Amino acid sequence: MRRTLALLGLALGPVLVLGVFFVLPVAGMVARGFWPDGAFDPGGVLEVLARPRTGRVVWFTLWSSAVATVVSVLLGLPAAYALHRLDLPLRRVVRAALLVPFVLPTVVVGVAFRELLGEAGPLGGLGLDGTPVAIVAGLAFFNVAVVVRSVGAAWEGLDPRPAEAAAALGASPAQVLRTVTLPALRPAIVSAASVVFLFCATSFGVVLTLGGLRYASVETEIYLLTTNLLDLQAAAALSVVQLVAITALLALAARLRTVPDPAVARRTSRPRAVRRSDWPQVTATLLLLVLVAAPLVTLVVGSLRVGDAWSLGNYRALQTTGEGALLVPVTEALVTSLRTAVDATWMALLLGLVVAVVVTRRSRTPGERRVRSVLDGFFMLPLGVSAVTLGFGFLITLDRPPLDLRDSALLVPVAQALVALPLVVRTIVPVLAGIDDRQRQAAASLGAGGLRTLATVDLPVVWRPLLAAAGFAFAASLGEFGATAFLAREDRATVPVVIFRLIGSPGAMGYGMALAASVVLATTTAVVMLAVERLRVPSLGAF
Repeated sequence: MRRTLALLGLALGPVLVLGVFFVLPVAGMVARGFWPDGAFDPGGVLEVLARPRTGRVVWFTLWSSAVATVVSVLLGLPAAYALHRLDLPLRRVVRAALLVPFVLPTVVVGVAFRELLGEAGPLGGLGLDGTPVAIVAGLAFFNVAVVVRSVGAAWEGLDPRPAEAAAALGASPAQVLRTVTLPALRPAIVSAASVVFLFCATSFGVVLTLGGLRYASVETEIYLLTTNLLDLQAAAALSVVQLVAITALLALAARLRTVPDPAVARRTSRPRAVRRSDWPQVTATLLLLVLVAAPLVTLVVGSLRVGDAWSLGNYRALQTTGEGALLVPVTEALVTSLRTAVDATWMALLLGLVVAVVVTRRSRTPGERRVRSVLDGFFMLPLGVSAVTLGFGFLITLDRPPLDLRDSALLVPVAQALVALPLVVRTIVPVLAGIDDRQRQAAASLGAGGLRTLATVDLPVVWRPLLAAAGFAFAASLGEFGATAFLAREDRATVPVVIFRLIGSPGAMGYGMALAASVVLATTTAVVMLAVERLRVPSLGAF
């Protein structure tokens, strides 16, 4: 009973935070869809779902996400093998470079592909700008890192002896891959694919920037219904449908996700030298690196061009408001983004660490096991809501006393912290779960209290993943666009919101400033990811 009460006491803080800033906004969103005028009216939701445009939006979301998922898996598998099983030069740098697109602001990805595929871009002659092909390419570019990292971590943790035994019995490399390696990796591949599909289906900035009004996903349709058409009931109805679909997909992914056994990870061999049979995978990895670099290089080149001349004019213009297109200069928005990201990082880190401790401690009684299982499911609920839906929920619920937070400077950091929370939890939980509980028991038997055990057993193992989780949370918060687009005030706008506004402003100056601001944001993200890569714990965690 004492352990159960201690568990509930430890979980009380995260439960209250999620209750106020997640359950309440989601409940308000559901109420707006089913009780638009205070009376239960499910017919309104059914009417929204019966609209022809809703059907087109849902179908486009499904097929574009599915195609982007397939492309991401096909491009990511060879790189996962090459970067986690082979001793390649600069492989840490390449891994970090391939991870940069995943944490880039989605609006930056959209701007980069518009610059690459636009009429004046290197691939403008293909006529792909504003087409579904551009959207699928942007989604795959954004999510291929998920496959590389999650499948690569599983590949890194495979026991090499079954494959070596098959090879010793005369199996060719292709037969070993088909009969031994892929069956062992199937859970990781399916789990990665389900997560990629989830990220594609809830992508906001990429689809909004590349698709505009012509090609809309469920995510962008919610935004357009809210901001352009003021049809809050329709937006809420779509949010409810999206919530149900995402929750079902996350439940499937959770059943397929496996945490590598630390004992198995210790038996794995070091990355081996490259052989002749490995050249196809190495070549595919180099090709993927080129494909990832092309939009980013085009973005940098475009930011350095003013008219037909090379110039730093776009960067100097960041100190202005872009001929009145903004209320504050981009440099001030960058300071706001950094300050907001710092606040969101410590919030996500504190909340994620407590959640990780709660869900990874071993249960000793059936009652404690049931309580921990319920808490685990509750803490994972934010994974089932997209950033746009969360921002929409904040907008319609936290606007009256005693929770009138419309003018609070903490509103955007709290929303960003909830968006970054899954990255923090997924980074820390596998590491905490991999600590042998007998070490804690041994420390306790020698007289160490709870805090002393935490400091001597857990902290030496978890401090590097904790810093890595902080880096992920900072980068994700710095580029968060979905929820922030609803919540940020014009005089306290973050850089992703400013970039989107500059894209829509008339004249070449606004677009040039958007390119320069995108480069600054991408560079900051890349530096953070290089630091995170040095803190990565091999074979533990998807990221």
